[in-house]
Amino acid sequence: MNNKERVRAIEYQLIKSLQPDQLIVSDDSAAHIGHAGAQSGAGHFSVAITAKDFENKSLPERHRMVYAAVKDLMDSEIHALSIQAKAPSETKS
Repeated sequence: MNNKERVRAIEYQLIKSLQPDQLIVSDDSAAHIGHAGAQSGAGHFSVAITAKDFENKSLPERHRMVYAAVKDLMDSEIHALSIQAKAPSETKS
C-alpha cells in the first residue's frame, strides 16, 4: 500500500467508526525519511478530527478511540500517528 492509499484507508476507518464532523489526515512521512521506523515502509501521519463521540471524553480516551478505529493499520501501515481530537463544542466561538 502506498501513502495515498494509507491516507484513504485511515479516512475510511475513522469515518466508519466515528462519523466525524471534520477530518483531515495528512501524510508526514517525508519529514521522517531515514527514521528507523520508516524503513519498514509504514508511514507517519497526522489526524485532526472533530466528532460528537468525543463530547465529555478526556484526551486519552479520545486518542484510544482513534487508535481503536485504525487498529488494523497500526504497525503494518502506520508507524506513527499524531492526533488532534476535539468535540464539536470545542470548535465553536
